[in-house]
Amino acid sequence: MILLVTTVHILVSLGLIVVVLLQTGKGTDMGAAFGGGSSTTVFGSSGAGNFLTRLTTGMAVVFMLTCLTLGYFSEQGTSSSVFDSVTPQTQTSPQPGPGAETPASP
Repeated sequence: MILLVTTVHILVSLGLIVVVLLQTGKGTDMGAAFGGGSSTTVFGSSGAGNFLTRLTTGMAVVFMLTCLTLGYFSEQGTSSSVFDSVTPQTQTSPQPGPGAETPASP
């Protein structure tokens, strides 16, 4: 199940990148209004969204749902604190090296 959700999440995120990059910017009509060309409105028409904007909205909803699902699955079976997973380290006394002299026993 997690593998399926992860696969869908990766595919949707890549598709979302492509769809956003394919859309035209909203600022292109603004430059045309100030002498760059002829435009009838300053900020462009705000009519009904075309196919790309609706696709972007749908993919964004799926992306958010897969994020929440993966977050829920990642919480299952883990410890509640970061410090619970840390293993204590024991200190050992330093061992004499190969060239060190050992004290004579009485």
